[in-house]
Amino acid sequence: MAIIGGVFLLIVVLLLTLVLAGKKLENSYPRAEFSLTVPRALLEGHFKLAKDDSPTKGRALQRSWRHSWDTEAVQGVVAVYQSASVERGDLVVTGIYGRLKNTDEVRSRVLAGNGSKNSQVKVLTPAEDETPPGSRIKISCEAVTRTWADGSTLTYPVCAWVDGATWAQVADMTLLASMNLDLKATARSTLQIRSEMVVGGLVGSAAP
Repeated sequence: MAIIGGVFLLIVVLLLTLVLAGKKLENSYPRAEFSLTVPRALLEGHFKLAKDDSPTKGRALQRSWRHSWDTEAVQGVVAVYQSASVERGDLVVTGIYGRLKNTDEVRSRVLAGNGSKNSQVKVLTPAEDETPPGSRIKISCEAVTRTWADGSTLTYPVCAWVDGATWAQVADMTLLASMNLDLKATARSTLQIRSEMVVGGLVGSAAP
């Protein structure tokens, strides 16, 4: 009987340990303070919303990140913007919002997907830290080349941010960005896009 009692006590202690570990793991996620929106325009109105793919591609993205150890209660956002001027090309923003941890690892994983096997996108310049001076939000950028089925190609910059509530990847597929490939400039515009897309609080106040 003493042996049975000892085994029972051991099981209880083990279960309690697992419960406490689970609570600690859950509490390790930051609060979902902000959300990622799809405004009608970006970069002070220079780019206008052309297509909001959040209901389709955004949900697919959401499903792919739902079981990640680094994210919880996420929702996906995918939007295409086009220049209001004569500049050609698209500005594509892909991201999620919810509760995120291990931000450096997630940011690396976000950009790593651009050069995945069998992808139409190949990395030309590996991801580098291009955080603008004075920013508390880290920005990583890389240059990639995309090939379409008809054989046409385009080389363009891609930047990403990750904070405790949102991540997004900004692909500047405009002709001007393709010709210049200025990662520092793209990092600055990505930070500006974050300030315009990320909102927080019950009244939708902009995130810092």
